[in-house]
Amino acid sequence: MKNRITHLFNIKYPIIQAGMIWCSGWELAAAVSNAGGLGIIGSGSMYPEILDQHIQKCKAATDKPFAVNLPMLYPDIDKHIETIIKYQVPIVFTSAGNPKTWTKKLQEHGIVVVHVVSSVKFALKAQEAGVDAVVAEGFEAGGHNGRDETTTFCLIPMVAEAIDIPLIAAGGIGTGKGMLAALNLGADAVQIGSRFVATPESSAHTNFKQCVIESNEGDTLLTLKELTPVRLLKNPFFDQVQEAYQNDATVEELTALLGRGRAKKGMFEGDLIEGELEIGQVAGLIKEIKPAADIVSEIITEYKEAIALQTSEKFTFE
Repeated sequence: MKNRITHLFNIKYPIIQAGMIWCSGWELAAAVSNAGGLGIIGSGSMYPEILDQHIQKCKAATDKPFAVNLPMLYPDIDKHIETIIKYQVPIVFTSAGNPKTWTKKLQEHGIVVVHVVSSVKFALKAQEAGVDAVVAEGFEAGGHNGRDETTTFCLIPMVAEAIDIPLIAAGGIGTGKGMLAALNLGADAVQIGSRFVATPESSAHTNFKQCVIESNEGDTLLTLKELTPVRLLKNPFFDQVQEAYQNDATVEELTALLGRGRAKKGMFEGDLIEGELEIGQVAGLIKEIKPAADIVSEIITEYKEAIALQTSEKFTFE
């Protein structure tokens, strides 16, 4: 499969594994890259010395390209930048901030820069900042999300029409059929997060993985928009948040309730009572834990089958 993204990243398939906080370390990134996609190390939960170790281990585990996801709000971002440059990481995905801040510096060191956006407005700003590609993430996505609640199927064609650089679709995609739909809407590739949480290589806690595969339609909700919008699985902590809203909690009270370390407690340490469980709506389709390479293979197989069906007599109109 050859297109603008596979050429830009030098990968076999236009499948990108999202750089998820607490879930995507070197092992998952290497597994996806070895399978022909692009694996991403999620650096938002890592101290600088931890990212250093993950990059070294990833380079040892794969000779294929991989990336680092870099939240712009990270307090020690300059140290992460130094580490990325030191080890010549080929691709960086930036998010949650102004892409102008680091894009030029990274590109000066030969690094491809991709920025994550949730609207046409921010896609255009990212293009103006000189990034090499953008990820347009719809409302269905897990974790921190856009405020406008634009769904992926609406967002992707609008962004595709507005920009000239390569476009990666994200949010609610976890199958080959979903991949075909996104590419038909104008995307050059898909970014998949939630599906790769439920893998042996994911650094998520077993309790969280099990919770994901047991979830169904309607078990997630976007909340805490007054702080930073985040899509969560419903659990006792989520119930506390809903109760706070019913009691007309102030921003300060919501901040106090959230506290610190909720995501680590839930996704990494496996506390399903007090932890924050970030996952996308597509979790309702995930019913088993399987190796990342098998997931990539299944997506490609289903994608090809969907193309064949699309060109069959069933979809022929006069």
